[in-house]
Amino acid sequence: MSDEKIKIELVYALSAEQILLKLEVPVGATIAEAVRLSGILDKHPEIDLDKGKFGIFGKLSKTDTVLREKDRVEIYRPLLADPKEVRRRRAEEGKVMKKGGGEL
Repeated sequence: MSDEKIKIELVYALSAEQILLKLEVPVGATIAEAVRLSGILDKHPEIDLDKGKFGIFGKLSKTDTVLREKDRVEIYRPLLADPKEVRRRRAEEGKVMKKGGGEL
Protein backbone atom coordinates (compact mmCIF):
# COMPACT_ATOMS: atom_id res chain seq x y z
CA MET A 1 0.00 0.00 0.00
CA SER A 2 1.15 3.55 -0.67
CA ASP A 3 1.34 6.50 1.70
CA GLU A 4 -1.83 7.93 0.18
CA LYS A 5 -4.89 7.98 2.41
CA ILE A 6 -8.63 8.11 1.85
CA LYS A 7 -11.28 9.39 4.24
CA ILE A 8 -14.06 7.02 5.30
CA GLU A 9 -16.66 6.69 8.03
CA LEU A 10 -17.28 3.63 10.16
CA VAL A 11 -20.59 3.24 11.99
CA TYR A 12 -21.85 0.79 14.61
CA ALA A 13 -25.23 1.18 16.30
CA LEU A 14 -26.13 -0.36 19.63
CA SER A 15 -29.52 0.01 21.32
CA ALA A 16 -28.25 2.76 23.63
CA GLU A 17 -25.26 4.12 21.69
CA GLN A 18 -24.42 5.01 18.12
CA ILE A 19 -20.76 5.15 17.14
CA LEU A 20 -19.57 7.16 14.15
CA LEU A 21 -15.83 7.20 13.51
CA LYS A 22 -14.18 9.29 10.81
CA LEU A 23 -10.96 7.65 9.68
CA GLU A 24 -8.17 7.99 7.21
CA VAL A 25 -7.06 4.64 5.87
CA PRO A 26 -4.46 3.72 3.25
CA VAL A 27 -5.58 3.55 -0.36
CA GLY A 28 -6.47 -0.08 -1.08
CA ALA A 29 -7.63 -0.81 2.49
CA THR A 30 -10.45 -3.33 2.89
CA ILE A 31 -13.43 -3.31 5.24
CA ALA A 32 -11.62 -5.71 7.60
CA GLU A 33 -8.52 -3.51 7.67
CA ALA A 34 -10.58 -0.39 8.36
CA VAL A 35 -12.39 -2.10 11.25
CA ARG A 36 -9.05 -3.17 12.74
CA LEU A 37 -7.47 0.27 12.23
CA SER A 38 -10.45 2.00 13.86
CA GLY A 39 -9.79 0.34 17.23
CA ILE A 40 -13.49 -0.49 17.63
CA LEU A 41 -12.67 -4.17 18.23
CA ASP A 42 -10.95 -3.22 21.50
CA LYS A 43 -14.10 -1.52 22.79
CA HIS A 44 -16.58 -3.96 21.23
CA PRO A 45 -15.08 -7.48 21.08
CA GLU A 46 -18.48 -8.90 20.08
CA ILE A 47 -17.80 -7.72 16.52
CA ASP A 48 -16.68 -10.79 14.57
CA LEU A 49 -14.79 -10.10 11.35
CA ASP A 50 -15.26 -13.71 10.20
CA LYS A 51 -18.98 -14.22 10.92
CA GLY A 52 -20.31 -10.68 11.21
CA LYS A 53 -22.12 -8.74 8.52
CA PHE A 54 -20.83 -5.51 7.08
CA GLY A 55 -21.98 -3.08 4.45
CA ILE A 56 -21.15 0.07 2.56
CA PHE A 57 -24.01 2.59 2.43
CA GLY A 58 -26.58 -0.11 3.25
CA LYS A 59 -25.34 -2.64 0.70
CA LEU A 60 -24.09 -5.90 2.20
CA SER A 61 -20.37 -6.26 1.46
CA LYS A 62 -17.64 -8.79 2.14
CA THR A 63 -14.80 -7.88 4.47
CA ASP A 64 -12.28 -8.09 1.62
CA THR A 65 -14.07 -5.29 -0.30
CA VAL A 66 -11.63 -2.49 -1.12
CA LEU A 67 -12.80 0.89 0.16
CA ARG A 68 -13.08 4.11 -1.80
CA GLU A 69 -12.95 7.75 -0.75
CA LYS A 70 -15.95 8.77 1.42
CA ASP A 71 -17.29 5.21 1.85
CA ARG A 72 -19.45 4.62 4.92
CA VAL A 73 -18.67 1.21 6.43
CA GLU A 74 -21.55 -0.17 8.48
CA ILE A 75 -21.20 -2.92 11.06
CA TYR A 76 -24.45 -4.86 11.43
CA ARG A 77 -25.61 -6.63 14.59
CA PRO A 78 -27.66 -9.84 14.56
CA LEU A 79 -31.40 -9.26 14.70
CA LEU A 80 -33.06 -9.92 18.05
CA ALA A 81 -36.30 -10.96 16.36
CA ASP A 82 -37.01 -12.24 12.87
CA PRO A 83 -39.18 -9.56 11.17
CA LYS A 84 -41.12 -12.21 9.22
CA GLU A 85 -41.96 -14.06 12.41
CA VAL A 86 -43.07 -10.85 14.14
CA ARG A 87 -45.39 -9.97 11.21
CA ARG A 88 -46.81 -13.51 11.19
CA ARG A 89 -47.61 -13.29 14.92
CA ARG A 90 -49.24 -9.89 14.52
CA ALA A 91 -51.35 -11.21 11.66
CA GLU A 92 -52.50 -14.16 13.80
CA GLU A 93 -53.37 -11.85 16.69
CA GLY A 94 -55.32 -9.64 14.30
CA LYS A 95 -57.47 -12.59 13.25
CA VAL A 96 -58.34 -13.39 16.87
CA MET A 97 -58.80 -9.81 18.08
CA LYS A 98 -61.77 -7.80 16.84
CA LYS A 99 -60.78 -4.83 14.78
CA GLY A 100 -62.42 -1.44 15.21
CA GLY A 101 -63.98 0.27 18.17
CA GLY A 102 -67.21 -1.71 18.34
CA GLU A 103 -70.70 -0.28 18.23
CA LEU A 104 -71.34 3.28 19.34
